[in-house]
Amino acid sequence: MEILKCEGVRKVYGEKNNPVTALNGIDLSVDKGEFVAIVGASGSGKSTLLHILGSVDKPTEGKVIIDGTDLSQLDQTQAAIFRRRKVGLVYQFYNLIPTLTVRKNILMPLTLDKRKPNKEYFEEVVGALGISDRLEALPNQLSGGQQQRAAIARSLIYRPALLLADEPTGNLDQKNSREIIDMLKLSNRNLNQTILLITHDEKAALEAERVIMIEDGRIVSDERRR
Repeated sequence: MEILKCEGVRKVYGEKNNPVTALNGIDLSVDKGEFVAIVGASGSGKSTLLHILGSVDKPTEGKVIIDGTDLSQLDQTQAAIFRRRKVGLVYQFYNLIPTLTVRKNILMPLTLDKRKPNKEYFEEVVGALGISDRLEALPNQLSGGQQQRAAIARSLIYRPALLLADEPTGNLDQKNSREIIDMLKLSNRNLNQTILLITHDEKAALEAERVIMIEDGRIVSDERRR
């Protein structure tokens, strides 16, 4: 079942007399439950693609459909609601609220949406991520790896259609990086979570079942590894 479709996506920045093309005709289809890595050098367009998929930005041309919703039809408020309900975002900077406990940080998307958490699913997520014993701690009482696990839990708690992970291991040492990739694989396998991992780390990318390479705003390879 297709969960994501991009059709002829272009993104052009700057003035008409000095345009900069960040994306130049991206066609992409991702099925529910896939774990896809998107790789490319700095400036290749992968971060621009992530912002468009996360409804943070709009393409200059083309169409992005996630879980049946055409993102180009959403206004700013609708896009924010869609992002909160349908797209999980994990960055290399954890973006946890320092004055809230880990539990409250994880539940924040549901709190904003005035939804009650599913207790069993909450326990399943924090248990799988190994932070059940850190729920009442503040973010500054956690290691970098634990903070990233909390950020992943926050992105999973509302069962998003798509989880976008932007260089999630960028601030972590090798041991914690390995653990975070394992956590993403676990959520993909056990929770059937669709994941797009944006990374320049070749080792991390090779953990995905499909690797897409972007150069100069175009997809130049799309390899299924298993």
